[in-house]
Amino acid sequence: MKSVMIEQRFCGPPKSANGGYVCGLVANHIEGCAEVTLMAPPPLGQRLDIVAGEAGVELRKDETVLAKGRGIHLNIPEIPIVEFAEAEDAVHRSPYDEARHPLPTCFVCGPARAKGDGLRIIPAPLSRPKGKVGALAAPWVPYADLAGGDGPVAREFIWAALDCPSGFAGLGARQLGMTGSERALLGRMSARIDGLPCPGDRCIIVAWPTGRDGRKIFASSALLASNGKVLAAAQATWIVVDRQVQLGERSTAETAER
Repeated sequence: MKSVMIEQRFCGPPKSANGGYVCGLVANHIEGCAEVTLMAPPPLGQRLDIVAGEAGVELRKDETVLAKGRGIHLNIPEIPIVEFAEAEDAVHRSPYDEARHPLPTCFVCGPARAKGDGLRIIPAPLSRPKGKVGALAAPWVPYADLAGGDGPVAREFIWAALDCPSGFAGLGARQLGMTGSERALLGRMSARIDGLPCPGDRCIIVAWPTGRDGRKIFASSALLASNGKVLAAAQATWIVVDRQVQLGERSTAETAER
């Protein structure tokens, strides 16, 4: 068993940790591709335990299971290849600033986070969809403190970088009946990491919607090197929730009772 404490810096909603970052912490204890299901919002600044068992790995707060992870086989075909300049161009079309962003202090996508603090990955539509309807992209140049020593970027930050972009892609999918006003939380994420960038590398994040089943929205995302090589790819399931649940002011169980 290993204990971790998630710093306030790594928040998603203001009161809980970023889902992709948490999935990455759990996946670090699983060999190869991993799938992580979030069971409850992971708290910030509290001791959490990572426990390995026959069925996989769990993240726990005392007796409460916050997340479950397991090894899987993951294949994501037809990943759109986007150039860094195209991603830079896309973000100029983003409708989100601090006033209009649903979670402006999110570690991954919050525009209120200072450069060097949050990742500030805020994807926006490509001028050309690259064969994927609703495809979004954003540039990403990792900071030095995301690496372990002088090495490449730590894997949990790769999971984090792949998280929010898929949410933007899914919630922005008008072809799936989304209006763009919905709010959601990450429910499950699977990822395959084939390569790790180093701090300062010019990277591209691309994301696209893949389907919908009621309140469940499905989307994929990928991390590309500047030469177009796919370094990592992910699939995500997002759950549409009301605003109070997203902010942690009410639980999903309370919502279901209403």
